[in-house]
Amino acid sequence: MKNNRGFTLIELLVAMTIASVLMGLALVSYQGARKSARDGKRKTDLEQIRSALEMCRADIGSYPDSLPGACSNYLSVPTDPLSPTYQYRYNGSANSYTLCAYLETGAVITNCPGDCGGNCGSIACNYKTCNP
Repeated sequence: MKNNRGFTLIELLVAMTIASVLMGLALVSYQGARKSARDGKRKTDLEQIRSALEMCRADIGSYPDSLPGACSNYLSVPTDPLSPTYQYRYNGSANSYTLCAYLETGAVITNCPGDCGGNCGSIACNYKTCNP
């Protein structure tokens, strides 16, 4: 009786194929999680800007035409996690504003009137929030 102490070529190929498939699935899942995390930061950033704008308006009576503008005491404008490829967009007047961003995981439908006044960097904005 012969005692083999190694793996055959077929066994090695099967094991390597299984490992490759599992690593590929993990990589795709990891990249999706990173996109979701960046989108979460974008939404949080816009809500922080929105909150600062409301405090500013309560004190000075109007929204700024640009950020930070007259509201510089209330906020420092954050940058998109993938800046300069993507950027936040602000379109404001004394009585209203729209804040926009690009979400990597897809558009979010909102009831905000108006537009963003341009692209969010190298691509069209697909998420917006506005004054209440």
